Amino acid sequence: MAGSFRRAMDYLYLACVVVGCTALVLISAIIPWAVFTRYVLNSAASWPEPLAVLLTIVVTFIGAAAAYRLNLHMNVGYFADKLPDPYRKLLELVVQLLMALIAIFMIVWGGRLVEVTWYNTIADFPFLSVGVTYLPIPIGGVCLLLFIVERIFLGVPPDPIGHLHEIAID
Repeated sequence: MAGSFRRAMDYLYLACVVVGCTALVLISAIIPWAVFTRYVLNSAASWPEPLAVLLTIVVTFIGAAAAYRLNLHMNVGYFADKLPDPYRKLLELVVQLLMALIAIFMIVWGGRLVEVTWYNTIADFPFLSVGVTYLPIPIGGVCLLLFIVERIFLGVPPDPIGHLHEIAID
């Protein structure tokens, strides 16, 4: 059971990385296009800036969940590392529980934000619901919560990038 859950978390992590990296690549392509149309063509496109903002939401919430899984986020562990082992383990559990509260907050309030803005549209993208643009918040919260559950019950995962070939083969 633990092995299949860890494997599922590896797939979820990989999906978060792909989504986050794709959004980052798109942002990196969109911003130069905006500069080109504004300063070279003297006719600024209206859509690059709002699209870059929407993609930044994806990078922020989906990418951050992936970064949290492997401790690739900023943290200060100097004082925690100085604690005796039992206290350090207790502090790590408290941190995970506090992060779970943040994830639940993202799920609940992000979900409400999606719900109340679902029928609004964006001026530059009238076909796109504002609620859809906020979906990365509760989705990122769910991913984060699953990664926290994994860490609490199975410990810090090994770097899945190191064994991506095993995931692809199986």
